[in-house]
Amino acid sequence: MRIISATLTRVHVEPYIAAILCTVGIAAMFPADGVFATVLDHAGTAAITLLFFLYGARLRTAETLRGFGHWRLHAAILSVSFLVFPALALSCAPLVPGLLSEPLYQGVLFLGVLPSTVQTSITLTSIAGGNEAGAICGASLSNLLGVVLTPLLATALISVGNGGFSLDSVRDIALRLLLPFLLGQCAQRWIGDFVRARRRALSRYDRSVILLMVYTAFSHGVVTHVWAGFAPAELCFLALVIAALLAVSLTVTALLSRIGGFSRADRVTMLFCGSQKSLASGLPMATVLFAGASVSTIVLPLMLYHQFQLLVCTWLAQRFAAAHVGEPAPATA
Repeated sequence: MRIISATLTRVHVEPYIAAILCTVGIAAMFPADGVFATVLDHAGTAAITLLFFLYGARLRTAETLRGFGHWRLHAAILSVSFLVFPALALSCAPLVPGLLSEPLYQGVLFLGVLPSTVQTSITLTSIAGGNEAGAICGASLSNLLGVVLTPLLATALISVGNGGFSLDSVRDIALRLLLPFLLGQCAQRWIGDFVRARRRALSRYDRSVILLMVYTAFSHGVVTHVWAGFAPAELCFLALVIAALLAVSLTVTALLSRIGGFSRADRVTMLFCGSQKSLASGLPMATVLFAGASVSTIVLPLMLYHQFQLLVCTWLAQRFAAAHVGEPAPATA
């Protein structure tokens, strides 16, 4: 493994990025299906639950309270997710119908109104040495508000099928993420020092959870034939549009965080929480909002964006971590 890692480093390829690409290739050739997919779903839920318990156990309670009180950071993250990104998606309208079909454009609009990821943005913030408490609070608020804002914005911008939204998303966030985190906070007085002393091991666990998420998400796209029925040229152009949206969102988020005068730790948090879009929230919401046959087309831009954001943002997190080895990350601005 050391030889492989050294070789990848010489050709300027991060070993972890290579691991993600290999995971995507394995999912394309050997996607999880049937019972195996169900087992992976349960394993992923358990892995994420444990991850958030460990986050809670590692963060001191005072840091968590300061994270919730950092309203400027949370307002900035929410503004990017629900104002800036929908505006970027709407700017793609001139591409229809010549370069982008109407169904795919609706998918881009749906992508634009989704909340931030929770587990991925927090994990990347942790890897990059950002404000973890702020990321946990900001990403969770984005998802909780997204349960209401995403259907409302989607209804306003897109011709939706069934309307409405499911409160199951609130329950899932509470049970899978917030409750384990709070339990970890309760336990941190006993196990906090033990967990904090093993930060490197927890970082490796962070990365393993992301690889599991990549494999599960990409397998779902392969098994459900999300990419079937489109010409290769159309898919290639859609990929270019999605890549451009990610690049612009990262640039705008970085500029806004600097204009806002945030600390380095908060700029990292805003970058990852603001530019991410949640596949975990998007798939169930799409099932509720859109008619059955159109769901696979609507979520196609989201599936592509999800893969791009994992690859690009993981690379960025690795670069930030390498540039600030040993530098303590303050909890708030």
